[in-house]
Amino acid sequence: MPNHAITRLRLADFRNYPALSLSFERRFVVFAGENGAGKTNLLEAISLLTPGRGLRRAAYGDMARQGGSGGFMVASETGGEAATSLATLVRPEPGLGTGSSRIVRIDETQAKSADELLDLLRMVWLTPSMDGLFTGPAGDRRRFLDRLVLAADPAHGRRAADYERAMRSRNRLLSDDRMDDSWLGGLEAQMAELGLAMALARAEIVGMLSATIDTAPDDTPFPKAGLSLDSGYDEPDLSRPAVDLEDAVRERLRRARGQDRAAGRTLEGAHRAELSVTHRGKGMPAALSSTGEQKALLIGLLLAHARLVGQIGGIAPVLLLDEVAAHLDSGRRAALFDLIDGLGVQAFMTGTDASLFEALGARAQMFDVCNGAVR
Repeated sequence: MPNHAITRLRLADFRNYPALSLSFERRFVVFAGENGAGKTNLLEAISLLTPGRGLRRAAYGDMARQGGSGGFMVASETGGEAATSLATLVRPEPGLGTGSSRIVRIDETQAKSADELLDLLRMVWLTPSMDGLFTGPAGDRRRFLDRLVLAADPAHGRRAADYERAMRSRNRLLSDDRMDDSWLGGLEAQMAELGLAMALARAEIVGMLSATIDTAPDDTPFPKAGLSLDSGYDEPDLSRPAVDLEDAVRERLRRARGQDRAAGRTLEGAHRAELSVTHRGKGMPAALSSTGEQKALLIGLLLAHARLVGQIGGIAPVLLLDEVAAHLDSGRRAALFDLIDGLGVQAFMTGTDASLFEALGARAQMFDVCNGAVR
């Protein structure tokens, strides 16, 4: 097992699980069962061992079991020479009846923030809702890209949150016609610094990911993706000195106050970034590829990212792959399992039919999931 693999998972009052304790002994873990049995809930629970709201991006209160305490617990142990315990606890706010405040503990000590989890676990996930990534709105691809960046750069999430907070405050001031130059100038300085840091981090991960994709063999069953990034700034050269870039962006924000007020939003910035993906082999946008090709492109992209995270972060990521085998033929399924095996990572997978994972053989630990019970 990799040093950063999950060896035990415990749940309390999470989704349809009143209580659950599972131990994992192999790098491949498969949860098989009918739709609605609770397979994806298990992956969602594991995804809460990183910062954020998990792979469904649900509100914490919605994750608490109906009829339960109003909160929930997700706890784990990671492998390696010295096991580490991790826990996410959401407690109900008095009078509200739904869990809303999150507490993270590492070896029973409360962490200052969930970002500390990234020192111990990195995760990459793929869900059926991502099948429309290439044809959906730009915001979906931007969030996808930010997850890729976060797995390699733990500070990215905090920068993004602070940038959004500053932008909302600026938009509110403009909407209320409160043209206080001191307040607006301070917010615009924050937005320039944070937004450009985000843009540079995104550009760096896209460049490194493209280089990683280059190293894959041309005959891979998962086609190579071509990546290009529009930063969201009217700034063609992000390689200029940071102080010059920040001054230029801050000045453009100042001049755009009237235009942004009329539009009801900020028209330039990191929040306008756009990730474009192409099918390299066919030289066409991913959005115009067939459904099957889009799925294969996405899988290839995730595998390349998992390889990159392991190389630059020194932490082999945990893969969460929900219904990943459902629309792959037997040859591609077997190839996928072998590629994951070659990465040396731990992978949790779900499927409605256990036979879809036969190619894994003795490499997999299989669990049957039925109505909130796991065997």
